[in-house]
Amino acid sequence: MSVEIIKPFGPSIAKVKIPTEIVDQINNYIDELIVDESKAKDLDYGSSLIGNVSQEFILTTDFIKKIKWGEFLGVSCQKWLFKENKTALKRFDILSSWVVRQFKNEYNPVHYHNGNISGVGYLKVPNDMGKTFQENKKKNHNGKLILIDGSKKFLCNPTYIVTPKKGDFYFFPSYMMHTVYPFVDTDEERRSVSFNATIDEDSAKLAR
Repeated sequence: MSVEIIKPFGPSIAKVKIPTEIVDQINNYIDELIVDESKAKDLDYGSSLIGNVSQEFILTTDFIKKIKWGEFLGVSCQKWLFKENKTALKRFDILSSWVVRQFKNEYNPVHYHNGNISGVGYLKVPNDMGKTFQENKKKNHNGKLILIDGSKKFLCNPTYIVTPKKGDFYFFPSYMMHTVYPFVDTDEERRSVSFNATIDEDSAKLAR
């Protein structure tokens, strides 16, 4: 497994690929869940999150263990922090992991997460997330993730823009502010999976 380190500003970001079998297992789990109204209600995570989106579902501890999701996240995080600081991760405890189902005109406002390390990856991405309202715009951020670090400074870009691609996963410090823009002109789903975790104090200090 390769880990790409991205440093657009102070804190680093890590990018990895989710194994195809894990992407498929989570997608199948959610596809089955959304047709089971009783189970969907039990695992509804919307009240705990800030997103203005259609549905958000918590992943159960048993399911996380079954598909080795926690193992993938822990190993990836270990490689990221070792590549950055040459230190071994002593503890990695998942606080929560959840799936977000986002459709056109929905969004996630600026927010941060709990824990030390967080991340987001993509399970389904629309083929086209629509045009900007003004055709002369040079950039189209529809459906994109914006990671934010402070204010604009000389020779420093305060944002890093992620274009979602199925299978891509990004790790970042939990305190990092971020937002997800809405998209338009499609009925396709933008589906993502996220997590929050705590790590040992020594590693957490280096990750700040």
